[in-house]
Amino acid sequence: MNIIFGREHAASLAERYTVLELDTIRVAKEGPEVIAFCVVESIAILDMPRLESMKNLHANLLIEYRKKNWNYCEQALEHLIGFWGSELDTFYDNLRTRINEYKEIDPGDEWTGIVEKAVS
Repeated sequence: MNIIFGREHAASLAERYTVLELDTIRVAKEGPEVIAFCVVESIAILDMPRLESMKNLHANLLIEYRKKNWNYCEQALEHLIGFWGSELDTFYDNLRTRINEYKEIDPGDEWTGIVEKAVS
């Protein structure tokens, strides 16, 4: 899986490849937000009929994740894991881990789904 940052880079590649949003990341508390995308270079021919619906499911997964709709997310992950030739499985596993943690300890009303990264 290739990762790119920024909506403008994603848009330029989306004409030739499948580009999927991953996370919005902020380094440092007051730093700018950067959107990470992945570029899926090849789709199995047998998966082509489901491509649009799986892209929509992936996009809706992120929307519902930011709404803290954990049930929807868990069901969506069941369908998404393994679809992209397993390229996104690490991301989906990481997302599932976060969801399980948030189900145990609610992230609070101020939570936006942005991944905060510290600079060391």
